Amino acid sequence: MFERRLWRNLDYPLLLAVLALMAFGIVIIGSATRSGDVSAASLSFVKRQILWDALGLVTIFIVLLFDYGFVVRLTNVLYAANLLGLLLVLVKGRTVLGGQRWIAMGPFQLQPSEIGKVLLIITLAAFLKRREGKLSRPRDLVPAFLYVAVPMVLILRQPDLGTSLVFVAILFGMLYMAGARGHHLAVVAGTGLTVVVAILVLHFQYAVDLPLVKHFFKDYMMKRLVVFVDPQIDPLNAGYHIIQSKIAVGSGGLIGKGLFGGTQNQLNFLPEQHTDFIFAVVGEELGFLGAIALLGLYFFIIFRGLQIMANAKDTHGVLLSAGVLSMLTFHVLVNVGMVAGIMPVTGIPLPFMSYGGSSLLANAAAVGVLLNVGMRRQKILF
Repeated sequence: MFERRLWRNLDYPLLLAVLALMAFGIVIIGSATRSGDVSAASLSFVKRQILWDALGLVTIFIVLLFDYGFVVRLTNVLYAANLLGLLLVLVKGRTVLGGQRWIAMGPFQLQPSEIGKVLLIITLAAFLKRREGKLSRPRDLVPAFLYVAVPMVLILRQPDLGTSLVFVAILFGMLYMAGARGHHLAVVAGTGLTVVVAILVLHFQYAVDLPLVKHFFKDYMMKRLVVFVDPQIDPLNAGYHIIQSKIAVGSGGLIGKGLFGGTQNQLNFLPEQHTDFIFAVVGEELGFLGAIALLGLYFFIIFRGLQIMANAKDTHGVLLSAGVLSMLTFHVLVNVGMVAGIMPVTGIPLPFMSYGGSSLLANAAAVGVLLNVGMRRQKILF
């Protein structure tokens, strides 16, 4: 039962920062989908995003109604539901841009892998809580890696490399806060990176056919990693996104070209400008100052989240907070890095800014979990 006095512990500055991001996102999506005219068609993206934002706020408050400790009893059910959703998309999913990731739900498209991120945080927190104090040796990490590997394999089958990497970021962040030693995690990460580089070299430089790799990684995904090093290798195809986004961000200067005034955006040179590359629109039209303001909002949210994690009343709350913060931080770093050309193109959206309902609802639920931990940070309230 929800107690009214819990509202005194709600982190209102964090909630207001999320609302500011939502409002900012609506404005930029309006610019990114305008294309020179203000018509009913161009405003349809804005209207749908406003609807998703409203549903996101409802999601946050629904999550706040339940004590986060309650979900421990539902861990197995939620984990099974996560796997079922990921399996369903492989059977009945809709293929868009080479990925079978969406399930049609009337007029809307749901992406189960987005919801799966939050379900992973919730279930992995309970999983690691049961292993508290038992993660000091490398072999102790194996069960956690296997626990996350199952849904990750299903996501790679879609294929969706970006979301798979988010799962890895969540796993490492939560393992570290659960007591795993940093150097053990560093060795695992270094080994994984070495394997990926070796695969790229063998596949592209020496033309070695690797059936297992081809089963999970499409050629376009591999090319994205290669053109990250030099986009001019394929400037009109795989390298096009990076080249155009760097032009957009670089041309914005200090104060930008003005809202609705970005040439790369308005003339449609910038691809996926309302989804994955929306930060490039901010950089072009609002310039360095606008980009810094946006990043400042993200920094504030992460800072408040760290405070919530530090003041959590139990290990479970710490782990939930760590999972949410790992997810949000990874999304921001990779998306902004991708737009700036310092990270490969992976299709990871910018939280609360990129157009899309599944991502918005998943991020809203994650923020709801974070606020939930903060509200219940005291064991006894007077």
